[in-house]
Amino acid sequence: MAIAYRKQIDEDTEFALWRIEENAEDLYAQLQLNDDEKAFVEQLRHGKRHLHWLGTRVLLRAMLQTDEYIDCKVDAHGKPYLVNLPYHISLSHSFEFAAVMISKRPVGIDIEQIRQKVERIASKFMNPDELKAVSNKDNMVEALYAYWCAKEAVYKCYGQKEVSFVHNISLQPFSYKPKGTIQAKLHKSDVQLDYEVHYFRYEDYMVGYVKG
Repeated sequence: MAIAYRKQIDEDTEFALWRIEENAEDLYAQLQLNDDEKAFVEQLRHGKRHLHWLGTRVLLRAMLQTDEYIDCKVDAHGKPYLVNLPYHISLSHSFEFAAVMISKRPVGIDIEQIRQKVERIASKFMNPDELKAVSNKDNMVEALYAYWCAKEAVYKCYGQKEVSFVHNISLQPFSYKPKGTIQAKLHKSDVQLDYEVHYFRYEDYMVGYVKG
């Protein structure tokens, strides 16, 4: 297992993709875990999420370049954070890849394997205007995944629960290319936030990432 792709966005922000090729035992051996984490990993042992959880933590360790114990917890909204280090983090995974983004500002990253099924569920994460803008266009499946990853990245960057992808996160129309940016807005009650989301295709995956 090794870092497959790494990008330094600025002096305080970077992300990386890690291709998960080892088995769970090999990944586990690279980590330092406390008793609660060991018990949690044991609960995951019989599912794909087991490899994903281990893979994101191994990648986080590689990016932080430390052999010390990393106290990574999850807050009440499900957002991971580092207890003793001055960084914001975002984690994602899909099939054979893990993704981690690190910054001194809030960040969000999402990776998804591109599959045809996204057309059937597009209305669950896109509003009618977004659906109309993307319908019957070339590379429609890829464009839908760019929408999905962008909204997921914004959601993770914001870091609060009870956000609707359809009603609270809107994206400006864009012409899909294998790599590009999307202007996004999160609007919920008195919260009005603007984001510029970057996305790119990597092999048969789509990646979206954003810095707050």
